Amino acid sequence: MGRLFDEWKQKNAETGEKSVNDKACGELVHKRALLIFNPVAGEGRSLRLLPQVVKHMTDNGYACTTLTTINSGSATEYVKKYGAENEIVVCSGGDGTANEVISGIMQLPKEKRPRMGYVPSGSTNDFANTLCIPKNSDEAVRNITDGICTTIDVGNFNGRFYAYVAAFGAFTDVAYSTSQNAKNMFGFLAYLAKGFDTLKKIRPIKAVFEINGETIEDEFIYGMVTNSRSVGGFRNMIGKNVVFDDGEFEVTLIRTPKNPLALQEIIGALLSSQINTKHIYSFKTGEIHFESVEEIPWTLDGEFGGEHDSVCIKNAKQALKIVVPEEEQ
Repeated sequence: MGRLFDEWKQKNAETGEKSVNDKACGELVHKRALLIFNPVAGEGRSLRLLPQVVKHMTDNGYACTTLTTINSGSATEYVKKYGAENEIVVCSGGDGTANEVISGIMQLPKEKRPRMGYVPSGSTNDFANTLCIPKNSDEAVRNITDGICTTIDVGNFNGRFYAYVAAFGAFTDVAYSTSQNAKNMFGFLAYLAKGFDTLKKIRPIKAVFEINGETIEDEFIYGMVTNSRSVGGFRNMIGKNVVFDDGEFEVTLIRTPKNPLALQEIIGALLSSQINTKHIYSFKTGEIHFESVEEIPWTLDGEFGGEHDSVCIKNAKQALKIVVPEEEQ
């Protein structure tokens, strides 16, 4: 498909033909879309959606380049290589695929960054849930062209980018240690079961955080720096007053429980969205620094983010253009 698109582009450059009617502008222009699909997401659901997405985009006047991911990081490389040539990059997959596409967009010059369209087809789809992108495939596909383009913040984690969550601690390895088969078969239940199993192996993490000129030093079982209403399939776990383009993250740090009753109180607080308790630090910030005694694993948008003993997370305000349903504006 990439070769055919290059040939099409060269032919029209030579002839000067204008073959696409852009209804929004009322003039004949070329519109280009880069379509990226993860063939294993959602037990192959993403790949099954490919013909529908291609037809919808071509019916709406786009010349499409279609690519499927072949390994971790390939979506990022596709966007870095082809993204600047397109008005929109549409991806279908889970949160990991969306993360790779966003990482690619963020590595392009700001003036050349395309907008992003997303058709969720993963297991929990936190990123889509946060932005109210439809779960229904037909509605999600229509949203690519019928929705509104808005801007949202992006996280910069030691030079890597993430869309909605950077996390460490008790549940950190749940997303990437849960098998793809389990995700496909059980969806969110796979994460939940793995998470409760992880609770039995809690190991306190001694850490120091610097936020807005203040220092927090304590022992934690979990921490997350988010720009989301949904994490791990739980909605509103980090509060309800989340603004996606305000230049600030929501930070949640859970102290190590001293006994089973304290752990029960923590779980109850999170499930009921009552996060301001004696066991939980909760605040907003645009930048946070983290130091720990030893390297600990982090996740970025549910994927393994490496092991670190020093982390700097900064908010890139309104850095990503993305299409969302009109009612989300």
